[in-house]
This record gives sequence, C-alpha cells and structure tokens, in this order.
Amino acid sequence: MGIIWGLILGALAGYIASRIMNENSGTLKNIFLGVAGGAVGSFVFGLLGLSADGLVGSLVVSVVGACICIWLGRKLF
Repeated sequence: MGIIWGLILGALAGYIASRIMNENSGTLKNIFLGVAGGAVGSFVFGLLGLSADGLVGSLVVSVVGACICIWLGRKLF
C-alpha cells in the first residue's frame, strides 16, 4: 500500500508544482515530477538542515522539489 500512496502523493505534488510553475503536463509527467521532486526536495531540505514529518510535510517537500525539477528542466532544455 505504501507504493500506491507514494504515487498518489507524487501525482498530487506534480500537479500542484505544474500549476505553480505554469507547466502544461500530463498525469504521468506529474507523477514522475512529484516522485523525483520528493527526492530532490529531501536532498535540498537536508542541506538546509530542515526536515518535514507527516503527509503535509512530505507534500510540501515534494512540491518544492518538483518546482526545482521543472525549473532545472527549463534551464537545460
């Protein structure tokens, strides 16, 4: 059940990040952005000495990470 919740959280985080960054993307891209954003966000928050607990904290970290991924993608491509 953890993988299902991870994908749902990733899809939600990717959707929110795509709306914040004005990015038109599909469901699969949103899921990928949310999951990758969770890893990137955890890394960045760890560098800053911050941590997040619970569902809302994980969502915030994933959204921030997904926004970073979108920004990097725009700069690279």
